[in-house]
Amino acid sequence: MLDDQEHDDALPEDGDYELDRDTFRPIKAALEAEDPVALAELLDPMHPADIADLMEQLHDDERTMLVQLYGREFDGDILSELAEGLREDVVDAMAPEVLAEAVRELETDDVVDLIEDLDQPQTEAVLDALDDDDRVVVEQSLTYPEESAGRLMQRELVVAPEHWNVGQTIDFLRNQDDLPEQFYHVILVDPRMRPIGYVTLGRLMGSPRELAMTAIVEESFRTIPVLQDEAEVAYAFNQYHLISAPVVDASDRLVGVITIDDAMVILDEEHEEDILRLAGVGESNLSDRVVDTTKRRFPWLAVNLVTSILASLVIAQFDAVITQFVALAVLMPIVASMGGNAGTQSLTVAVRALATKDLTSANVWRVIRREAAVGLINGVIFAGVMGVIGILWFGTPILGVVIGVAMVVNLVVAGLAGIIIPVTLERLDVDPALASGAFVTTVTDVVGFFAFLGLAAVMLL
Repeated sequence: MLDDQEHDDALPEDGDYELDRDTFRPIKAALEAEDPVALAELLDPMHPADIADLMEQLHDDERTMLVQLYGREFDGDILSELAEGLREDVVDAMAPEVLAEAVRELETDDVVDLIEDLDQPQTEAVLDALDDDDRVVVEQSLTYPEESAGRLMQRELVVAPEHWNVGQTIDFLRNQDDLPEQFYHVILVDPRMRPIGYVTLGRLMGSPRELAMTAIVEESFRTIPVLQDEAEVAYAFNQYHLISAPVVDASDRLVGVITIDDAMVILDEEHEEDILRLAGVGESNLSDRVVDTTKRRFPWLAVNLVTSILASLVIAQFDAVITQFVALAVLMPIVASMGGNAGTQSLTVAVRALATKDLTSANVWRVIRREAAVGLINGVIFAGVMGVIGILWFGTPILGVVIGVAMVVNLVVAGLAGIIIPVTLERLDVDPALASGAFVTTVTDVVGFFAFLGLAAVMLL
């Protein structure tokens, strides 16, 4: 167990949505006292997302104890909110009857998301906990490819024939006892179960009973192919401001619905994935084990070592120049650092623009010209600054000229590389967020050292 000082050091500063110490300490005390009543009184008012955050901050033994003490009060939504790396541990710690009660509360799409990250015995345990109808639906969803709309959709939806009016639809809804807990649209379908539009609940409740449902359909209506990549689904929701969208099979028949909460989770995951991949750390979170984190980071550190050796080989070609002018060794890191930062700036903009489909073949050359111009202007400005510093620092005007010209060359190349490399990788169907960083760093280091030392060799010897 953590002592009080260790917990205090691990907790974040108080914030609007963070778990403060006043919340955390009583929960820790209830765990240490193994008091299920006190623990339930503390956790019941909390949102499942906050309970999941709390569990992610606990040590393994504390987390296990919380699961066991909380027992049948354990909300299935907590499992959905947990980091993927912890779900297996939590499911293992849950008694079979507790797990059964928890997963029965979840929508089918949340169950699918949950068991995607579990091993086979745990998957079977979750499926066994479901009612027969829900199990069939979940197993059908699992037949679709991973990261597809079929895995993302839920089967709980509300449909009405296209010929109904408002009154018929309202009467139908009021007479149902198994409506989804949350839904945003009534989907209109033709006799072949093909969706032809949808109506928001607000428009439905605010319209005269005799008005035809087709008269109040939303202009935002669009369908999602069941095999469409989930990243494309999230893009469609964000681009067209969708709240929910029906999912259709190859024959355009309705098979499910995707809601905005699930789409935004995917959009957030895509953004997070891009950031992590740009940093070369892959998919990870703070709860991952040391061995798993090491395995993910090692390959990119190895790639970085290779690129560093390549840059060192360039430097080795000019060892005689460096021996004669030690000042070059002092100034080399400045050239490399400025080029690397400029390349990272362009690269980040390019990867984000590719992900949002703002950077396309129609505007790529305009963006490349812009980045070259930005690199040139910044290069000239910083060349002037470093030229003066070189003169004042080492008393050699020509050295100021060398580093100034090298700075211009490297910043222009960095701007171009930051755009051209991710665009090229995208055309080759390689994730630009995954591989661009290593290439851009190599280009800026090699070009920066070659320009600086090459100019020095020509102008100083």
